[in-house]
Amino acid sequence: MSDYPRDMCGYGECPPPANWPNGARVAVQFVVNYEEGGENCVLHGDAASEAFLSEIVGAAAIEGQRHMNMESIYEYGSRAGFWRLHRLFTERKMPVTAFGVAMALERNPDVVTAMQSADWEIASHGYRWVDYQNVDEAIERSHLLKALEIHEKATGKRPKGWYLGRCSPQSHRIAAELGNFSYNADSYADDLPYWDYSFDTPQLMLPYTLDANDMRFATPQGFNCGQQFFDYLKDSFDVLRAEGGRMMSVGLHCRLAGRPGRAAALARFLDYVTSHDDAWVATRLDIAEHWRAHHPATEAKI
Repeated sequence: MSDYPRDMCGYGECPPPANWPNGARVAVQFVVNYEEGGENCVLHGDAASEAFLSEIVGAAAIEGQRHMNMESIYEYGSRAGFWRLHRLFTERKMPVTAFGVAMALERNPDVVTAMQSADWEIASHGYRWVDYQNVDEAIERSHLLKALEIHEKATGKRPKGWYLGRCSPQSHRIAAELGNFSYNADSYADDLPYWDYSFDTPQLMLPYTLDANDMRFATPQGFNCGQQFFDYLKDSFDVLRAEGGRMMSVGLHCRLAGRPGRAAALARFLDYVTSHDDAWVATRLDIAEHWRAHHPATEAKI
């Protein structure tokens, strides 16, 4: 078992002290995923329509044809949902990290301007919002480089954070080799950042979330009303705050949480978080830089 490639132990019983700023008991981080316009669509040269994370739960991918209902659901995210989420956070002056799909950012410069005006971190969400599980490695590598090129052109600077989302077995290695990122969010393995020493360059993993995430409105046995979403977020926050020294990620999508009934629940949670003066609301880059300063990498690949 000495060459088993997975770390099943992590920090174990004694995680390191997070030392969050100002003695905060929990670091809270909100992600707005901006994917609309980068999803599977025959207009984008794909073989079939998108089938993931929409109001059509369990949708089938339609081969060789446009799926007009699916397209309009994604369009809602860019046309209306984004702006609703943007208002919720800017009115409260709360920091946000956007996971921006390069093709999607390229299609909507007004969204990029709004993110930058609000001082949001814009991390890369890859070139396309597609599943890379069975994509040829050479294509995946070219997509990462293309994502960086388009991202820099759209935003004026290279992204420091990376989250592909639907990864392949090669994705972590490719990101470590090519990205030079401050953090990689393609992990769900912990409540704290951790260093991955699997490759020649140590890679800071900043775990994301699929549970405190509005995607569960679009999956079987997920949230079916805003109150369930609020309750789950509140319970997660309360437990992590009580434990102390933990990180909470909240995942949002413009076409999901941007709907009015869900946005109302999110607004209640934002106000709940801000009512606690021992919660540090930060971008993912803020957390990564803090972790690098307090817990720098200690070894290279052996």
